[in-house]
Amino acid sequence: MTALRAWLGERLPLRGEQLRAFTNEPVPNHMKRWWWALGGTPAYLFGVQVLTGILLAFQYQPSPKTAYESVRFITHEAAFGWYVRGLHKWAATLMIASVVLHQLRVFFTGAYRRPRELNWLLGMGLLLATLTAGFTGYSLVYEQLSYWGATVGANIAGSVPLVGPVLRRLMLGADQYDAHTLSRFFVLHGAITPAAIVVLFGMHVLLIRLHGVSELRFEGEPEGKKGHFDFWPDHVLSETIVALVLMILLTTLAIVFPATLGPRADPLSTPEIIKPEWFFYVAFRWLKLFSRNVAIAGMGAIVSLMIGWPFVDGWLRKRLPRAEPSVWIGAAAVLAIVALTVWEGAVSH
Repeated sequence: MTALRAWLGERLPLRGEQLRAFTNEPVPNHMKRWWWALGGTPAYLFGVQVLTGILLAFQYQPSPKTAYESVRFITHEAAFGWYVRGLHKWAATLMIASVVLHQLRVFFTGAYRRPRELNWLLGMGLLLATLTAGFTGYSLVYEQLSYWGATVGANIAGSVPLVGPVLRRLMLGADQYDAHTLSRFFVLHGAITPAAIVVLFGMHVLLIRLHGVSELRFEGEPEGKKGHFDFWPDHVLSETIVALVLMILLTTLAIVFPATLGPRADPLSTPEIIKPEWFFYVAFRWLKLFSRNVAIAGMGAIVSLMIGWPFVDGWLRKRLPRAEPSVWIGAAAVLAIVALTVWEGAVSH
């Protein structure tokens, strides 16, 4: 071991003190609490998805003739295929949940305000990319619900004014779901979306390093140097503990609630009940409340408002300097999202 350490030390002349000086950005004490350090959770879950996704890609065949059978083989015959698929599914579910929670934490603590508006935009880009990965991954199974869920999603995209037909064709590769659609979803899910997430995450971390972490002060906490702790090794060890807990949780979920496989997709038989994954329940319920054009226009306005909220918030604060309208607007929005999600999840169709 001594000889190996000497060999590595000669070729990697980086000592502990050098590493500590290079990475040791002071971290505010509030980051010791998991709720305030949610950014590392989706990053770890994304790593799990990349690793399990590569393993699944060895067996998956993106064609209408072979996709369902390849997923069935992974689930029921491949060694530990059920476990890998379960990890992939639950890591995706928890990643979407953690990204949403992270955005909520940033919103309600005002961490998107000047000079961090660009980081909010990157965070929204990460949220949209994560939802895209969830949608395309669900569609790859080629079971009845995923097939018709993708079809409904394409129809919604096709209804967007001006660019709708182009969006629909980009999604499906044709005017309707055909033999080219699955391969297109596979490329989106396995290459384009992960690459976009990596780029956006890298830019996100860069801006965090440039601006520093938004500091929150709680009553009784010390100030100055005592109000901070070292990134290395303290924060890294904390994130490692979170990663180990998440791995235990993912394994438990994969065993207790394994990824299932519904009936094979049948383009000639529309199911009575079409339900997307839970993270699209709110959009699905919204579409049922209004006509298609009104619902799509409303969703577009809401998403645009969310993306540009730092600038809307700045405008509101100039006119209402003593109030915090963003908190009340955000609380009402969260209640509405939860209500629509529960409503859609509770009804049969």
